[in-house]
Formats: sequence, structure tokens, C-alpha cells
Amino acid sequence: MMRGSIGGPRLMLRRLRELMAEPTNPQERLDKIATLIASDMVAEVCSVYALTSDEQLELYATEGLKREAVHQTTLKLGEGLVGRIARDAKPLNLADAQRHPDFAYRPETGEEAYSSFLGVPVLRGGQTLGVLVVQNRTPRNYEEEELEALQTTAMVLAEMFAAGELEALVQTDVSLALQRPHHFTGFALSDGLALGHVVRHEPRVVVTRIIAEDIAKELHRLETALRHLRASVDDLIDRDKFGPFHEYREVLESFRMFANDRGWAQRIREAIHSGLTAEAAVERVQNDTRARMLRQTDPYLRERLHDLDDLANRLLRELVGWSGHSTGSDLPADAIIVAANMGPAELLDYDGERLRGLILEEGSPSSHVTIVARALGIPTVGQVRGVADVVKSGDAVIVDGLSGELHIRPPADVERAYADKVRLRAKRQAQYAKLRDKPAITKDDVPITLLLNAGLLVDLPNVTEAGADGIGLFRTELQFMVSSTLPRINEQTSLYRRVLDTVTDRPVTFRTLDIGGDKALPYLKLQTEANPAMGVRAIRLALDRPALLRTQLRALLRAGAGHDLRIMFPMVTSLTEFQAARSYVDRELIHLARHDRPPPKSVSVGVMIEVPGLLWQLDELMAAADFVSVGSNDLVQFLLAADRMNTSLAGRFDVLSLSVMRALKGIADHGRKHATPVTLCGEMAGRPVEAMALLAVGYRAISMAPNAVGPIKSMLRALDLNALETWFQARLDAGADDLRQALTDYAADHGIPL
Repeated sequence: MMRGSIGGPRLMLRRLRELMAEPTNPQERLDKIATLIASDMVAEVCSVYALTSDEQLELYATEGLKREAVHQTTLKLGEGLVGRIARDAKPLNLADAQRHPDFAYRPETGEEAYSSFLGVPVLRGGQTLGVLVVQNRTPRNYEEEELEALQTTAMVLAEMFAAGELEALVQTDVSLALQRPHHFTGFALSDGLALGHVVRHEPRVVVTRIIAEDIAKELHRLETALRHLRASVDDLIDRDKFGPFHEYREVLESFRMFANDRGWAQRIREAIHSGLTAEAAVERVQNDTRARMLRQTDPYLRERLHDLDDLANRLLRELVGWSGHSTGSDLPADAIIVAANMGPAELLDYDGERLRGLILEEGSPSSHVTIVARALGIPTVGQVRGVADVVKSGDAVIVDGLSGELHIRPPADVERAYADKVRLRAKRQAQYAKLRDKPAITKDDVPITLLLNAGLLVDLPNVTEAGADGIGLFRTELQFMVSSTLPRINEQTSLYRRVLDTVTDRPVTFRTLDIGGDKALPYLKLQTEANPAMGVRAIRLALDRPALLRTQLRALLRAGAGHDLRIMFPMVTSLTEFQAARSYVDRELIHLARHDRPPPKSVSVGVMIEVPGLLWQLDELMAAADFVSVGSNDLVQFLLAADRMNTSLAGRFDVLSLSVMRALKGIADHGRKHATPVTLCGEMAGRPVEAMALLAVGYRAISMAPNAVGPIKSMLRALDLNALETWFQARLDAGADDLRQALTDYAADHGIPL
């Protein structure tokens, strides 16, 4: 055999390259590949098994076994030696295969005549596509070089699978594993439904050059690419090129460590010496790494996979000169972006007319790309680990931003069901549109103020289009997030003035900067905190850096000339903290007068109730503030000590729990007692069942995403609020712990649409 020979594997790869270029049908090519491998490895048997979408391993080609077994012999995933290799994604090298406890006898193959067995998985992106096997009559273990040669050959087969060339050989209703449908459940970040086709935000490079013609040249290409990679990683860290988002800061430090890891680079060099091009060697090493790490149970080790994937992809892009992703007219008309994560500016780069949905392997409800996606009405599902491993650009995909479900390459019946669902949703949207100019008033004539959450100029037309009464929360930090430098006072003033001028006679509540914690700015260096959600953020940071706060307040007051201006401070913990922040408003009003600038028509200063500590200062707070707004997202997670971004806790706690509803009712009661207007802005305001509960405990103004206004207005116009309040108060007094189901049943019994 090729033991001790350096030229053996290279010669076989050259012959494979020539064979792949021959004009022939897929079955003939696959048969010739099996014959070639058997000949070059001096093996009496070479067999190729393909994994189908129903997890069956079907014999697709063989040299040495009975030909009539091709497309007839099948093994389940995990069954027999071949099934074990496919399941574990690990090679198997046996001197006497029939003595192995997993050996499965198939009489139609004639396999019983052979003792030694070497099998390797056919991998792509860490996903098993099939199994490649060689066998001999004489019992012996195959050498390392033979294993290496077979693994390299499996890469060639993987490209045949990926190119769809073998689909023509499928003889049943199922498809090959690479094309099988996949269903994922992630975290619904922005609601809506979308049917479209995948566009990878940073697509993995498709390796087309597999077999090296000049080993020395490939090694030189690798060394050059490694130097560029290491320099680019250093540049990303040292120059902070990731812009306003620091999600990857620690990961980049891992990149630097991995990029300089000698063992990783040496494994790639060894793969090149076996006859692969530099890019094929990178993919080969990463395939092996992914297959191993995907089967780890340690979450820390699995997390490192994302670091290594990103590093390998960066190196591949260096090797092939990939410059960027498509964002313009070359996008499909129904593009659904798939990304590990991305910033808001990157999302805005895409043609909004062609963008239908967004899928993130990471992402969270409060991440800035999620906020932008909601503002643009783009259905988004996040925290979908592993989705990038099974999709390729052009794949059909369904994004359900209501349930958090994804369907990759959906079967026809699923696609039809979702098409019907989209039509039904469109019909409902048309019904909601008819309510746009109708008042938000209950059946018993109680008026409800419906407001929008916003943060970008693109949000502003939604106020009129949704029929909202104004903006209950304008997140001013977004302007800072999408900028690489601190926005100057004139830039801030211009934005705030445009908001007020556009919304005209409707109220706008500007929340001062809520930065710090997970919202870091590149030009504002902050200390790393173990628990940033409870650290130096929002008003705490503003009071520590008064120049930042005063500049923003000055811009708001200038922009508010001739308008009723509403300013709200976030993350307030105590009355003293609010009074300190309000004193800066008074100081800036004096500064405005000294410079003879026109003042706002009126200035109202409010506070967000997000910190549970304020619940025991409500009398003092209501007396001091012009208005209050409940930030239910943070308040609820602090009340329940449950991170709302932690998907493992998603089903454990309910915002309609007894403790939360009693706390929210206490705030509304104190507002009425002091005649202080109270608004709630948070995700629960935009969901009909939760909104019913909020109205039942006394809220008469709620702020939500634009697409929630229609469903909420439809619900409340069918609601007898006095009757609901009486019924719900009885549930609270009784200590009921099933409020969600009870409200759902109540709505059904009273004809209230949810």
C-alpha cells in the first residue's frame, strides 16, 4: 500500500481532480472514485454511503462489494460500524471488524469476506453527510497516512454532496442529509412572519480549490494569510474597529490567542502536506474541530466553537480575498439575513425594500440590532445556535417572529401552512388599519392613550401610520450607538428638533442616555463590570459624567423651542438621584435664558421606574416628578431576579405573576393618588393579554412597538373595562397564580379579540 510513501496521497488527489473534471453522470463518477480509491490504497473494498434526510445511510457506490447492493443496502444512523461513524463523526480503524460489537451483517453485500476496516465520516461544516470505507481481507490496522488520505478524499466527496450533484441519484421521496429540512426554536425578538431565501451576512467561503498543484506555494499562501489575520485581529482590538458594540471584545482576545496558536497553524500545514490547497486545509482542520466540539457536553467548550469558527472563516477570507457581503440590488427580493450577530448600522446597510427577515445565532431583546429590526418591522429570531451550520445562501426559510420558530428548507405542507398564516396576518393587519383613525376607547367609554417606542428617524412615520397618540419613549442613545464619535451638540439638537417637528402636536418623551452596562460606546471608556445590568449605567453614569448629561440636556432644550418638551431619566434608584438630575435641567434653563435662546413652550421632567427600590418611595417620587413611566422590561427582571435574555429561564417566570401585577398596580394607584400621569413602556404593553392586565390594574397610557397598536386597539375597543377591573381585582385579592390563563379565558368568554 502507500505506507511510507509521500507521493501516494498526492497522486491519488491528482487523479481524483482529473476524474472530477470528466464529463460523466454522477453515478459513473462516484463508481470511478470508489475504484480509484481502492486501487491507490491497495484496498479490496471501497464503499461510499450517503446520509439521507430520514437519517438512513444508503450505499451509493462500491468497489469490491456486490454491485446489486448499491441503493438497496441501508443502515440507520448509529447502526453498524458505518452508522456509528456517521453518528459520532469519528473515524474507525479495526483489524477485525466482524468481532466489533457494532458490526451489522448485510448478506446482500458480501462483506463477511473482509476483516480489516477503515471508515471516515464525510463532513461539511461539522455536519455528517455520509461515510467513506475501505476494507481488506487480511486483518491489520491501517496506518496514520492511510487514514489521512481517506479523510482528504472524503473532503472531495463532501463537495460533490454540497454541489447537489448526488441528488439525482436519490431513489426515494427523501433527499440527502445536506438538503433535509431543519426546524429551530429560538427567541422571538421582533414579531411578524417572513418567507424568503437565505443571505448570509458573512458567508462562509465555499472552497472550490481542494487539490494542491504546488505544496510550497500553498504553504507560502498560508503563512501570508496568517500574518494578515494576526495583524487584522490586533487591529480590531487595538483600534476598536468593532464600532459602538463590544459584544466580541473578549472573543477577540480569544482570537488573538488562537490566531497565534502554533498547534492550530501546524495542523493546517500538515493538511497542506497531504495534498490540499491552503483553504481546503483550513476547512479540513475546522471540520474535524467542529465535529469534535459539537459533541461536547461542556457548555464552555461548545462556546469556544464560535471563536474557532470565526477565526477559521477570517483566515479563509484572507486566502480567497473575499471583500464583503451583498447589501444592494444583487440581493434577492425576499432576503432573510443570517448572521452570528451584527450591529444596527450593518442592518441598515441592507436594502430595506428587499429585506424580509433576520436570523441571529446570538442577539437579545435589548440588543441594538433588535431595536432597529423592530423599528423597521423586520421579523427577527435570535439565539438560534447552530443555524449557520445548516444553511447556505439561497435556501428557502421561514421566520416566525411570533413564536421564535425557524423552518429551513421547509417541506411543502409547512410552507403552505405559513403562506396561509401570512395571508391571515395580512387580513388582520388590514382590519387593524381600518381602526387607525378610530379612538382608542373601551366599550364603557374609557379613553386609553396608545403611544409608540422609538429611537430613529425612520420610526417617526409610524406614529401616523399606526394611529398612535405620540411617542412614549424615544431612546436617545441610538444616535450615539450608530456613531463612531461622540455626537456634537448641534448634531443632537438637529435630531431632537426633527423628531418634535415631525410629530408636531403629539407628545414625545425623550429618555436621556441609557448607556453603560451592555450598551458600551467606543469613545467612552468604561470599567469592565461583573454584572453590568446592575452597574454604572444610565443616570448613574450621567451623574458621574455631568458634562455628558449637560450637553444632552442643552441640546434637548434648544430643540424644544416652541414645543412642549418631556424629558425622562432612566434607571433612577432614589428620590435624591432624581432631584440631582432634575437640578441639571434647571441649570440648563438658566443657561438658555442667559444666551437669549427661545425656550420650550413647557418642560416636564419625569422618571422611569425600573429599579424595585423606588417602589418604597412612590409617595415622595410622585410628588417630585411631573410624570412617571414604568420600564417593565428591567423592573420585572429585577423583581424576579431573572435575566430576560436567558432563554433557559424564558418559561419559568411570567410577567403576569401575582407579585409583578401587585407591584404594577401599586405604581398606578400612587399615580392616581398624586394626580401624576403614569405610563408603562415595555414589551408587555404590546401584547393583548398583558395589556388587558395593565388596563385592569389602572394604566391608562401604554407605549409599544408600532405593529402592536392595531391588536391592542382592537382588544380594548371590545372591552368593558369597569367589569374587567372588578373581576381582576378579585383574582388579585384571592392570590390567584394563574392570571394568564384566567385572562385568556375571560377574553374568550366576552368576545375580546387577542
